[in-house]
Amino acid sequence: MSSETAAATNTPELRSECGELAWRELLPHFARGAVVRVDPGLDLVTVAGAFRDDDAARVGAWMRSGAVGRASDDDARRWTRVEPVFQAIVVAPWVLAQELAVTH
Repeated sequence: MSSETAAATNTPELRSECGELAWRELLPHFARGAVVRVDPGLDLVTVAGAFRDDDAARVGAWMRSGAVGRASDDDARRWTRVEPVFQAIVVAPWVLAQELAVTH
């Protein structure tokens, strides 16, 4: 990705919309099938920009690699057990969530 593409994707508006959420706060979004997990190795704002810009090539590549994907029942079971904190951002209709830390 060029620095020009990165700059366009990493807009201040998206960065300002990121926030920390506990798993219990994401649970209702998971229940409606809207949570997309983002690997901690990726920049969440860059991923959100690709979703916002409908960049099917980049989103598809991340999904094929497993770095991005809809949260599964297995993810939810683990998150319920360990109660992590997430960095999250809404790119309607999705809530992109990146696990940060376990709360206990």
